[in-house]
Amino acid sequence: MIAIQKTVDIPADRRLFIDLPETVPSGITNVVLVFSQEECPLCAAKDYTPNAETIAAIEEGRAMRRGEIPANRFHSLEEMLESLQN
Repeated sequence: MIAIQKTVDIPADRRLFIDLPETVPSGITNVVLVFSQEECPLCAAKDYTPNAETIAAIEEGRAMRRGEIPANRFHSLEEMLESLQN
């Protein structure tokens, strides 16, 4: 798996053009795009402040995204649900 992270300015027409590095092989592949914002626009509109547990979960997700801690990977829904129950 190759992970590429880049901060971009989304234009008004919502079109992005991506130049991939030469290390990315050509051919059919799965591509996952993740869009995130530092501040939730819905929370900002309602002047919502998350509790400590929610803040900790957000920080954990950001640390995973930065590669500072490993992310949990599952091969099936059943595997994920079993992990959540434990």
